[in-house]
Amino acid sequence: MQFFSWWRSLASFRVRIALNLKGLTPEVINVDLLKGEQRAERYRKVNPQMLIPALIDEDGGPVLFQSMAIMEYLDDVHPHPNLLPSEPLARARVRALSGIVASDAHPLIVPRIRDYLEHELKLDEAARMKWIHHWLGEGMKAFEANLANSKETGRYCQNDAITMADICLVSHAVGCNFFKYDLTPYPTVRRIVETCMQDEAVSKAHPLKQPGAPAAA
Repeated sequence: MQFFSWWRSLASFRVRIALNLKGLTPEVINVDLLKGEQRAERYRKVNPQMLIPALIDEDGGPVLFQSMAIMEYLDDVHPHPNLLPSEPLARARVRALSGIVASDAHPLIVPRIRDYLEHELKLDEAARMKWIHHWLGEGMKAFEANLANSKETGRYCQNDAITMADICLVSHAVGCNFFKYDLTPYPTVRRIVETCMQDEAVSKAHPLKQPGAPAAA
């Protein structure tokens, strides 16, 4: 199994958590986004979209890409522990909560968007940070409202087991920390993130614990 990743990538962070929870230890191949390694021909052959993460489970592929699809695949072939509940309504809720991050908020702050804001739209650092904080906040507001007002919320996002929703929430919270976005207004979010980080499978997947990461970011 080969896992194409980069220490700071929040989408890669999500998949690392899932791999750790499943007890899987792939060969990790780093693709440095800031150096543009995702645009190199050798990686374009892996993922023509030039995004990470990507996963090859067996020699010869096929290549799996997009963090949500990879996590669902891992859940299908390594079902314990389950990242998606078996009950349809609970399963739908976990997918919806996950989508707040993976489909709505996170795609608007990734490096290629930040590069476009800087180089094409000529926004200065203050304007770019305002953009980033806005979309980080929109994601957190949606998550907090859904978690705080649902009887399905327990120790974790969906009752008392870690699911894909928790994985996505933790990645978003770490992104907020990277960009110094204050999580104080989101008590339910903070409680669940703190609970998740007590799990070794989650904590050891943290970006700052990966090869190539600086002492602080």
